[in-house]
Amino acid sequence: QIQLLESGGGSVQTGGSLRLSCVASGFSHGGYRMAWYRQFPGKEREVVVSYSNDGRTRYADSAKDRFTVSIDYGTDWRLYLQMNSLQPDDTAMYYCAARSIHTAEFTYWGQGTQVTVSS
Repeated sequence: QIQLLESGGGSVQTGGSLRLSCVASGFSHGGYRMAWYRQFPGKEREVVVSYSNDGRTRYADSAKDRFTVSIDYGTDWRLYLQMNSLQPDDTAMYYCAARSIHTAEFTYWGQGTQVTVSS
């Protein structure tokens, strides 16, 4: 059973930094890819950064040059998102997600971690 658990959210002031973590367990093989999404109140989830099947990362324009994703492929995978120069517009619930390499849709989700940036 695949489980994703995020942590690291919190409240920071404009210009501050946070590092989100996601522990992903239950992968029986390496045929999965992961991503960070975020959701603003009343809006659909949007991708922040995702890993493609060829291992490359794709960032949303809003995340480029400020956010950095990394992953540790241990027994349990650990996905990180280093967020710098945070702005109030980054305030959202952030989710860790995973998908099989055989699908385009992310079907496994964590419970989310709240990021709040105050001006």
